[in-house]
Amino acid sequence: MTTPASLPFTPVAVIFDMDGLMLDSERAIIGCLADAARELGHDLPEVLWLAMVGHSEAVCRHLLDEAVGETQRDLILQRSHVLYDAVVAAGVPHRPGILAMLDFLQARGIPRAVATSTRRPLALKKLKASGLLPRFDAICTSSDVEHPKPAPDVYLLAARSLGVEPAWCLVLEDSPTGVRAALAAGMYPIQIPDLLEPDDTVRALGHLILPSLDDARVLLDQRLAAHADI
Repeated sequence: MTTPASLPFTPVAVIFDMDGLMLDSERAIIGCLADAARELGHDLPEVLWLAMVGHSEAVCRHLLDEAVGETQRDLILQRSHVLYDAVVAAGVPHRPGILAMLDFLQARGIPRAVATSTRRPLALKKLKASGLLPRFDAICTSSDVEHPKPAPDVYLLAARSLGVEPAWCLVLEDSPTGVRAALAAGMYPIQIPDLLEPDDTVRALGHLILPSLDDARVLLDQRLAAHADI
């Protein structure tokens, strides 16, 4: 990953993915799924769980259908939900740099939204338990749109909710699926990978890929400072 000299535009708003970007929840989610599967006698490969990262519930259900069939899929999901509810209730840990980024944006009056593939009830529960819910001006979830990521729907809804044109929105994402959704929405994404290292196909999308949210905050600070001097 390389750090560019600057952002090519000055964002008016910043839109955040949730799982794997703000919350260290992807590991917890796939860990609960794997534990549930093992309890039911299925030792499924890690590649299956990683294939679910960033995707909608429907995609994850389809992948499990192919691996174990519909009946066992339902049992695995039911058990994993019980396990994950306990994790969420305890408060999912933050990803490094998220609080500093939110403090930075709030201090400068830059609007902030969440655009997540998680369903609304669970998304609100996770954001509330982690203390992040009050930090955002809008929460947009897969419950609120017709098509989940990689379709642009949830990002376009976030822009409308903030009253900002998509082209002036900076998106922070961890997954390739989310990056594709942001690009389809006409937005500018920065990817901070979590569990999935970008392959050549992802890198060919031409977006920024940075090691951390702190690196993204430095670039944004530099761009805002340069814009203020104009």
